[in-house]
Amino acid sequence: MDLTFTPEEQAFREEVRSFVKAKLPESIRHKVVNSLRLSREDHVLWQSTLHERGWGGPGWPKEHGGPGWNAVEQYIFEEECAAAGAPRLIAFGIKMVAPVIMAFGSPEQQQRFLPDISSARKWWCQGYSEPGAGSDLASLKTRAVRGVDAKGDHFIVTGQKTWTTLGQYADWIFCLVRTDPQAKAQRGISFLLIDMKTPGITVRPIITLDGAHEVNEVWFEDVRVPAENLIGEENKGWTYAKFLLGHERSNIAGIGISKRELVRLKRIAATEMKRGKPLLEDPLFSAKVAQVEADLIALEMTNLRVLSEEKDKRAPGPAASILKIKGTEIQQAITELLVQAVGPYALPFVREAIGASYEGDHIGPSYAAPLGAHYCNMRKLSIFGGSNEIQKNIISQQLLGL
Repeated sequence: MDLTFTPEEQAFREEVRSFVKAKLPESIRHKVVNSLRLSREDHVLWQSTLHERGWGGPGWPKEHGGPGWNAVEQYIFEEECAAAGAPRLIAFGIKMVAPVIMAFGSPEQQQRFLPDISSARKWWCQGYSEPGAGSDLASLKTRAVRGVDAKGDHFIVTGQKTWTTLGQYADWIFCLVRTDPQAKAQRGISFLLIDMKTPGITVRPIITLDGAHEVNEVWFEDVRVPAENLIGEENKGWTYAKFLLGHERSNIAGIGISKRELVRLKRIAATEMKRGKPLLEDPLFSAKVAQVEADLIALEMTNLRVLSEEKDKRAPGPAASILKIKGTEIQQAITELLVQAVGPYALPFVREAIGASYEGDHIGPSYAAPLGAHYCNMRKLSIFGGSNEIQKNIISQQLLGL
């Protein structure tokens, strides 16, 4: 197993690095590297910039408008974008529903939806979790009843989804709905694409601990959805859902982001003083930083092993769950150390100070303003995409047969 990059891959890295350096607006980079809040326009601008270069769908094959990169090239692209301070791509369209449409959608659905996803003309959100169906997703209760009338074949959708990330921006939502209430849990579920402007849809904000409006409740009250928006076969949605979750989990490890944030942590710790010396020279604190860095190096090696297996057309197996668990734990550990580095200045965060346009007074150094909110927000990483506890169950079943 060769974990080194080839000369061709190194040349590709330089190409990506040069492009991002030339095209990434400084205003967006500043927000990303300082954990300031990004707007919808920031995300759309960067996604449309990538689309113009032909990189709007980094993991997409050429026949669907993507660059046709292999797994290693995708990894290099994401690492260079993260290092440069580019926004993380909004995964719901690019990395989640698009692969499902490519694999299971009709040619008409592919032609209709994929170009607008790559170009950021349409924003997608995910309709999976419900108040009583999170990790136990198969217990979802949102119903879709099929019927035919003068307007054609359709479904009537009724129910509720929750924790819908950035649903307030979305033009479309992909939903798991129960179409056969008499079938066993996983067998009566279908996968629908729903226009968020359809009458009967209500989006209600959920304000999180960091004061942000990032997640939402989405209510469906007799929402009419054309049957042509059904992906694949009716009652086979669980198969498509598992396929999608595999793509989501592979996107959460965030190695490139952790490497960038580790540099930031060291920079702040070298600035903060303790007993007249930089905090980074404190033995206890520096030992914690060293442990996170060692864990990150080990995680990167594991990720490169997975990429090597994918190049050889072998499935990564439980390694994907290992990446999800350890990757999210490392990201959370870095945010904890950032908060420790600035001490009480991270606690009384002012919501307005997390915006790039804030010109008021700061409590402590300006770089401390977003850290408390950033810490709170990153608690979610070990929950979404299949909680880390669920991932451990997957590992035990696949490795130990338990």
